[in-house]
Amino acid sequence: MKNGWIKVAAGTPRVQIADPAYNAEQIAGLMQQADQAGVQLLVLPELCVTAASCGDLFLQGTLLEKARKAAEEVIEYSSAFDMVTVLGLPLAWNGAIYDCALVLQKGKVLGIVPKTCLNAEERRWYKPAPADSTMIDWNGEKVPFGAQLLFQHQEIAEFTFGVCTGSDLTGLTGTAASLACAGATILVSGYEETEALGRAKQRRAALQAESKRLLAGFVVSGAGAGESTTDQADAGHRLILERGQILEESPLFTKGLTISELDVQQLISDRRACELWNPAQQSACIVAFTTPVHVTELTRSVDPYPFLPAEEELETALDLQAEGLGKRFVHAHCKTMIVGLSGGLDSTLALLACVRTADRFAISHTQILAVTMPCFGTTSRTRSNAEILAEALGVRFATIDMKASVLQHFADIRQDPEKYDVTFENAQARERTQILMDLANQENGLVVGTGDLSELALGWATYNGDHMSMYGVNAGIPKTLIRRLTAYIAARSDNDTLRDVLNDILATPVSPELLPSEGKDSSQKTEDLVGPYDLHDFFLYHIVRDRKTPSKVLRLAERAFQDVFPREVILHWLRKFCDRFFMQQYKRSALPDGPMVTEVSLSPRGAWHMPSDAEVAAWREDLE
Repeated sequence: MKNGWIKVAAGTPRVQIADPAYNAEQIAGLMQQADQAGVQLLVLPELCVTAASCGDLFLQGTLLEKARKAAEEVIEYSSAFDMVTVLGLPLAWNGAIYDCALVLQKGKVLGIVPKTCLNAEERRWYKPAPADSTMIDWNGEKVPFGAQLLFQHQEIAEFTFGVCTGSDLTGLTGTAASLACAGATILVSGYEETEALGRAKQRRAALQAESKRLLAGFVVSGAGAGESTTDQADAGHRLILERGQILEESPLFTKGLTISELDVQQLISDRRACELWNPAQQSACIVAFTTPVHVTELTRSVDPYPFLPAEEELETALDLQAEGLGKRFVHAHCKTMIVGLSGGLDSTLALLACVRTADRFAISHTQILAVTMPCFGTTSRTRSNAEILAEALGVRFATIDMKASVLQHFADIRQDPEKYDVTFENAQARERTQILMDLANQENGLVVGTGDLSELALGWATYNGDHMSMYGVNAGIPKTLIRRLTAYIAARSDNDTLRDVLNDILATPVSPELLPSEGKDSSQKTEDLVGPYDLHDFFLYHIVRDRKTPSKVLRLAERAFQDVFPREVILHWLRKFCDRFFMQQYKRSALPDGPMVTEVSLSPRGAWHMPSDAEVAAWREDLE
């Protein structure tokens, strides 16, 4: 439960129709299994105490009495568990019968929630929930009864759930929305629905849309095994969702438990950041409960590459680059796109973006100038790849050796050329930028920046060197996505030369090539210096997009990279990420324009507002 993860389960017991005593035994068995798995909230199907398909037997006093007696046995059984259980039963009260969800814990009934949205057949037996909540008697104790009940953990306020039986969750009554706006981060639903071809697909789509709209976690449990098949069949379909994403889902026609963890802290964070979120002004009836607070073991899948979209979206990413660059190029009345082409990954994608832009805007490839600027650390591999790439794409290519100009600059500022310090490196980066900018003046050109989102997050750029351009076409794309896009283009190319050179560039270690090297590859490897980009992109996504604390990101990273990086390595680079992210904000405050591609952007003009002198101390302390 620490860090906001709540272990939840949707369960489908085997039932016998109109046999509450048998059903109570099956429910108790699932409760025991869920408790052993560390579940804190268990949701069972609609009317599972009796079975949902009893028909006119619901009007029989015998069934109603036996259902209540069986429910009392389950309540007594729950006294052994801290877990909260939600189960369905028919309840007679005040001259009517209600389709209810009973919420119980530790031998007590926390509340009873009657169903609101009834179809024509259900109205044959039940009445809809009354407009206002009230208190009713359950074995001599007064318990809350109504559709607008919120169950809130006393120590973890974010752990607040509401109950929406059946169509109350996605129906037109607005029950789910009212509970979410009143503070429920989790909406639970037991339901009974006839299964048919296509029904499961429709159910998934409806639940995904609603959980995304309400920024909520859903725990949904369908009636199934043992229900009547006189004219229908129930599938026992169980789903756990969060913000539109299905975390876990059962196969159809199964019984048992479906378990995952919901991140209630994240849900609250999303709502705070959502401009359209409108908390309800009216207060729902709050029912307090408590459970021991402990560390929840994570079983949910954690994507180690959160920036990577589905393959069908890769074209959109490339189009976003091209549309942004094309608009800027046309608006500026330029004649040439100028790219510093190192033979590395970032400049390769920038050049590919220029070519795609040219094709979309009917611009000749000869209006693209790729410039390679070898210096002290340039390797034969990258220099060769730059030339081959430019030729394969049909763009103009120029080589400007800048060793002499850099050495002259060293002499001017009295820099020892044998002293391989930050001045030695940054002087080369700034000389490259100066060359590109001056070529742009000669060519009436637009200098297309190559730096990516990952480098911006880490500040891995020379201020007023590769940090600067006239349009940063890669500024919205992290390193992991740059790799994926380049590989995608290579795989789809029917040009053997282009495909081969792109694959070799992908296989080349990332390097700024600013220190002297011997051999085919540079001795200066970026990831040895700043850490693995796989980790940094993971940190960037969860800290910036999801606003998670560093300690929470650490736990997620341990889960995502459990077979790749040990905890101490993840922790080391996470600390480095936090330090660099705060220290290097001043560079991001002076960024050139560039298109937003993923959900994360560090543009200071609208996406990311952060003072350049913010302190990192609190983020560091969170990892202690």
